[in-house]
Amino acid sequence: MSTVENSALPHQNSAQRLAAVWHRIDQAQAASDRPAGSVKLLAVSKTFPIEAVDAIAACGQKAFGENYAQEGVDKASARPELEWHFIGPIQSNKTRGIAEHFSWAHTIDRLKIAERLSAQRPEDLPPLQVCVQVNVSGENSKSGCAPDEALALCQAIVQLPKLQLRGLMAIPEATKAGFYIRPMPAGLPVLVPRNVILAA
Repeated sequence: MSTVENSALPHQNSAQRLAAVWHRIDQAQAASDRPAGSVKLLAVSKTFPIEAVDAIAACGQKAFGENYAQEGVDKASARPELEWHFIGPIQSNKTRGIAEHFSWAHTIDRLKIAERLSAQRPEDLPPLQVCVQVNVSGENSKSGCAPDEALALCQAIVQLPKLQLRGLMAIPEATKAGFYIRPMPAGLPVLVPRNVILAA
C-alpha cells in the first residue's frame, strides 16, 4: 500500500484500534505468565503519512518502525520527540541517515554496516541500539546473517563505541504447521541473555 493510498485511511478510530491491540497483548502476557508491561509495542508506520503517526502518537504510542531510510529520516526529522526504529534492510549508502535520526536499528547483518553506523553516529547522541538479524530459516528471500556467523558478528559489534547490542532479530519461515526455526549455535544466546529479541 502506497503512502498516497494510506493517506486516505481514516485516523479517527486510532484510539479504539490501539486499545484493541493492547487488549490482545495484555491477554497474551497473562496467558504466558509474563509480568504486565513486559511487552513493548512497535507501530510500523512505513508508507503511512505523518498524520497517521500523529494520530497514534496522540493515543500514547511513542515507538515507530520504518522500512525505508529516506521516508524514515523525513518522519524522524519532523517528529524527533518520538522513538524511531529502523526495521528494513540497511544499504551502505543509507547508514548516515539511520545513524543520525534513529534510536534503534534492528537489521544489522554484516560488520561493514555496523562499523558505518558507529562511525556516523553523532557524538551528542547516545549509542544506537542495535539487533543482529539472523536468517534462522535459511530462506534466500530473507536478509540476515547465517546462524553460524552470528556469534562472531555480535562479538565484533560489542567493540564498536557508538553501538549497543540489544539482541537478535529473526523472522522464522511460515509453514502450514507454524513457524520453522533452525537450531541456533550453542553459545550465541549467552551474549545477550536478558535482552534477546525474536520477532516472529
